[in-house]
Amino acid sequence: MSSAPSVIGVIGGSGVYNIDGLSNTEWRSVESAFGEPSDQLLFGDFHGQAMVFLPRHGRGHRIPPSEINYRANIDALKRAGVTEIISVSAVGSLREHLKPGMFVIVDQFVDRTFAREKSFFTTGCVAHVSMAHPTCSRLGDHIAAAATEIDVQAVRGGTYLVMEGPQFSSLAESELYRSWNCDVIGMTNMPEAKLAREAEICYASVAMVTDYDCWHPNHDDVTVDQIIAVVMANAEKARNLVRASVPRLAADARRLRCACQSALTNALITAPEARDPVLLEKLQAVAGRVLG
Repeated sequence: MSSAPSVIGVIGGSGVYNIDGLSNTEWRSVESAFGEPSDQLLFGDFHGQAMVFLPRHGRGHRIPPSEINYRANIDALKRAGVTEIISVSAVGSLREHLKPGMFVIVDQFVDRTFAREKSFFTTGCVAHVSMAHPTCSRLGDHIAAAATEIDVQAVRGGTYLVMEGPQFSSLAESELYRSWNCDVIGMTNMPEAKLAREAEICYASVAMVTDYDCWHPNHDDVTVDQIIAVVMANAEKARNLVRASVPRLAADARRLRCACQSALTNALITAPEARDPVLLEKLQAVAGRVLG
């Protein structure tokens, strides 16, 4: 059970490099024990609710998916007091009914990345958290309700295939992922969601559909120009959706009982006497609750 005050974090993906409408804003550098985050963090508040924004690729979209320091990003957000994360990202659709311009509130992932650090817990302190339900259903429900309220076309639930990138899929890969019943494909929500769970932060994924990947007969050549055009059209909708979700999250007392915020309870497996003190010091922000 968490008693920390609610601080809503937003990780902005392609096209979402800021959150307008915040007051008392300030870009601040937050040091992480795991290296450099993607950028400074934007601190502010929205009608009294504390918020923190982080551009996933850095302002100006400088960092490719495989080179994002996901551990530093999540660690920095935790150090900034963030209790809940709304992650916004651009994705391709693997389903006919999920059309460009729509949003998917993701509830499952298939992780096909291979070149990224995926855990805070390495040699010297091992932990295993559950990822059976990798997103926070409480957050997802609020975001879905907010989408209905502001007339944003969003689908509640879907499986996000996370590929390594930065290249787009081959046709064979796209068809394979469709056969696995995946709904959308992107490059950034893993290991982000896994690390948020290890850091005991509630996490929701809002996926903005930009294209049909390459499986669709009318979309066999996905280009950056096509994607950017849809991303820019959707960016304001995404910011509106975040703003509409904030009052619902701020008023939800269930956060104090959310299982996401006790994910490390019983997760540590390394005996106390065998734990590496250097690693334990690095873990204080994300795991201090259980490390003491």
